[in-house]
Amino acid sequence: MSQHKEIKRITTNTLQKMKDDGEKIAMLTAYDYSMATVLDDAGLDVLLVGDSASNVMAGHETTLPITLDQMIYHAQSVVRAAKRSLVLIDLPFGTYQGNSREALNSAIRIMKESGAHGLKLEGGAEIMESVDRILCAGIPVMGHLGLTPQSIYKFGTYAVRGKNEAEASKLMEDAALLQQAGCFALLLEKIPAKLGMEVSQMLKIPTIGIGAGNGCDGQVLVINDMIGLTKGFRPKFLRQYLDLYEEIRLAGESYVSDVKSKAFPNNSEQY
Repeated sequence: MSQHKEIKRITTNTLQKMKDDGEKIAMLTAYDYSMATVLDDAGLDVLLVGDSASNVMAGHETTLPITLDQMIYHAQSVVRAAKRSLVLIDLPFGTYQGNSREALNSAIRIMKESGAHGLKLEGGAEIMESVDRILCAGIPVMGHLGLTPQSIYKFGTYAVRGKNEAEASKLMEDAALLQQAGCFALLLEKIPAKLGMEVSQMLKIPTIGIGAGNGCDGQVLVINDMIGLTKGFRPKFLRQYLDLYEEIRLAGESYVSDVKSKAFPNNSEQY
């Protein structure tokens, strides 16, 4: 059970205390006001406005097409709903890689226009200049290592990362760099559980895992996957808590049937 129910707003400091106290951090993605309202009420510590909106909300094959304007729109909706949860936003592809000035401008704009509490950036040593500039502006940053979906065309696969010694060593080095730079937390995606635990024990800052084992300081899933809205997507790391796709499909069928048979609306459902 949470030791922080009395807290009016989760902050980055709260997350650090949770790691220090051994309390796991619960995080889910959210993209709209209605869902964020429910999840905030459910007691989520962190809501991530993920660039996974590109996949689950817009139907793109990858996270690459989503724009800064679209991320701001989704983030604004979530921030309006979240009364207690910390709200983080993914900086989308192309807004921070390779140009640290553009990264800072993107970060300032997304924070000012959305009202969110921090950002998440994918990558290690390659993006440190951007991370440093954003942190120097006083904007909290969560790092993201392991499988980094914005680099999917470089990898060419969504397979587990960090399985060989060279990749695992690079990940450990990048994790230390991000902590040293001042990141408040680190997301680890689709890496061996043993490596996830090693990184989590090495770092003072909290780690959040997705397919990175139970040794991380917290867990995150994509909400649409977790409640079964995405048909047929069942990776090993996903625990599906509902099957809303089927429930909504059956509800839709019942509605169609009632409309066609003139059973809806009935006398009590009209003026």
